[in-house]
Formats: sequence, C-alpha cells, structure tokens
Amino acid sequence: MVEAERRLLANALLDISNQRFILLSESCIPLFNFPTIYKYLMGSEKSFVEAYDLPGPVGQGRYDHKMAPTIKLEQWRKGSQWFEMDRDLAIKVISDKKYYAVFGRYCKPSCYSDEHYLPTFVSIKFWKKNSNRTLTWVDWSKGGPHPSKFIRTHVTVEFLKTLRNNGSECEYNGKTTNTCYLFARKFTAHALDRLLRFAPKLMQF
Repeated sequence: MVEAERRLLANALLDISNQRFILLSESCIPLFNFPTIYKYLMGSEKSFVEAYDLPGPVGQGRYDHKMAPTIKLEQWRKGSQWFEMDRDLAIKVISDKKYYAVFGRYCKPSCYSDEHYLPTFVSIKFWKKNSNRTLTWVDWSKGGPHPSKFIRTHVTVEFLKTLRNNGSECEYNGKTTNTCYLFARKFTAHALDRLLRFAPKLMQF
C-alpha cells in the first residue's frame, strides 16, 4: 500500500505545476466546490498528515522493537492514510530510504504500514510543518476495524451540511477554524445519483 502511495506521488511530482498532493479513495466525496478546496490547500502553511500516539494493541502494540534505534517506541505514530502534503514533503517521502527500509523489514501483519509509516516518518522528521490532522472525515462511531458506509438513502442536503459543520474546531495557519474537513468517506456507488443531484444546491454551481 505504501509503495503504491509513493509511486503515485512520484508520478504526480513529474508535473512541475503540481504543488499540493492529496490521497483520496473511490469512496471519497468533496464537501466543498473546487475553488474553495483549491484556496484552502494552496493557502495552507502546513501539510495534513494525521499522527497520534495510541496505547494498546492497534497502536503501540504494532511496534516491533527491532525497529530501534532508527525508530523508537516513543516515536511510533498511527494515523489516517488519507493525507495531503506540499511538494517539498512529497519529495522527502519518495526519497526516504532509511525509515521506509525499516518498515519494509519489520512492519508485518498485524502491523499495517499505511496507518503508521507516514505518521511516524513525518512526526520524526517534519513535525513543525505538519498540521497533525486529516482533511477527510470518516465515521468511526460504530467501532470495529472499518468505518461506517453511507448508501443512497443517507444522502440529503442536510446530511451533507452536517459533514461540513459537525462541531469540529481545528487550527489553520495559526487561527481557529470550523472548516476542518474538505472530503468525506465512505460513500457507496449507489449514492452517486443523489450526490450529483444535491451537489449544485450545496456547492453553488
């Protein structure tokens, strides 16, 4: 998974006009129109890679002590794989051999590199330039290994508005904002018809 992400970044970097890079899945949707998202990303002083220290079996429990001294337990981080980063960080990610090699050697099931490599690497090397959060909203309220899915009947204008303004507060360029998420998931293919129908009412196009 991480190898695929690095290849995607490497190919996107070939176009010198690409300055920001965001990983989305086929089940992600935008919550705002393109100009709004573009302005938010291009105006950001930091990248968006979620990283946090999580005790227990699905956090610190996935760490292999053979990773030391390159990666110590207190440096081990977990986070969403749905990242956004600027060009400088993207170059650092695809150029990394030191930390990537350690993950390749020791991050084996039940260690999942897509949940740990970027959060750990960015936290060790570039934490000052990282916002420490993801831009993709996901519903984990039901628990379990997978987030909630949203089908056709879930999609209403009111529901999409709540995803935009769900009571969250975060930091953007040193100031507090309520615009914390630009995307949301997981939406099934059957939800597409309603999403296309309601998008103009929400996004002013």
